Amino acid sequence: MAQQFQDRFERKFYYLRLSVTDVCNFKCTYCLPDGYQPSGQRNSSFITLPEIKRVVHAFANCGTSKVRITGGEPTLRKDFTDIIDVVAQTPGIEKVATTTNGYRMEKQVGEWREAGLTHINVSVDSLDPRMFHQITGQNRFHQVMAGIDRAFEVGYQQVKVNVVLMKHLNHQELPQFLQWIKQRPIQLRFIELMQTGEMDDLFNQHHVSGTSIRNFLIANGWILKARGHNDGPAQVFVHADYQGEIGLIMPYEKHFCESCNRLRISAMGKLHLCLFGEEGVELRDLMQADEQQYALIQRIQSHLQTKSVSHFLHDGNTGMTPHLASIGG
Repeated sequence: MAQQFQDRFERKFYYLRLSVTDVCNFKCTYCLPDGYQPSGQRNSSFITLPEIKRVVHAFANCGTSKVRITGGEPTLRKDFTDIIDVVAQTPGIEKVATTTNGYRMEKQVGEWREAGLTHINVSVDSLDPRMFHQITGQNRFHQVMAGIDRAFEVGYQQVKVNVVLMKHLNHQELPQFLQWIKQRPIQLRFIELMQTGEMDDLFNQHHVSGTSIRNFLIANGWILKARGHNDGPAQVFVHADYQGEIGLIMPYEKHFCESCNRLRISAMGKLHLCLFGEEGVELRDLMQADEQQYALIQRIQSHLQTKSVSHFLHDGNTGMTPHLASIGG
């Protein structure tokens, strides 16, 4: 194995978030309120299966053990199941996850599991079908719920459900969400609304602090769970009376970045050191042949030494990311 990916702050990177498309068929208010708009770049195409195989091998050779396949909506790729298979067959990769809006789960989740998908995150921003429609722009609540049920039927022991809590929209649904997971092995992940370049007004209108939810949980007997080395940034809470769990993702906490263990590859083949950081480092020229593995690893290693200590969101910096779909959230 090559040297472990590590930055100058001695953070080690066990987790790759691999975006395979920036296209999405939903129009979520906090991500793509106007729907997907093609970038207009000529000759632009998303990373191919052979390129994915090479870049995942490079990361696995440098200590990465978890890959999350993201988008946009990653299941819009016709070769999505093949992508899962390629990632899962990579020596050293122990966890293969995806984040999906869930609209294809009911029909396809069995195939994904057989291909090697070990973990699923589904975005469900409301348990009220009308509010779900309002937030996502799609009237598919019951279809997504059926997909979650199907995931359990095909053998998943747990499904993670992502919820972006927003003031004046869904933040009053906390009691309903808690009731929903009481008898279900769902890890409910409340994600703080994040301010990106195009979303200033929305953020100011709808942001809810995760701290208030954490205080509520602790006051009601929820206990913080220990974090694994290749886990994401969620603070996970458990309760003796609940089969489900609660995860809080709070990027505005001052020390959020100290435990950063993840890097991102965009659907266009760029390395992003931070969701909010910079324009990205071109890797695609080194993803064309197996013989370029050493050079690919070296380029990643060298740019890792420029990774900032923090995203500085708590200082009001929104970075250069126009919206979350552009590099996979």
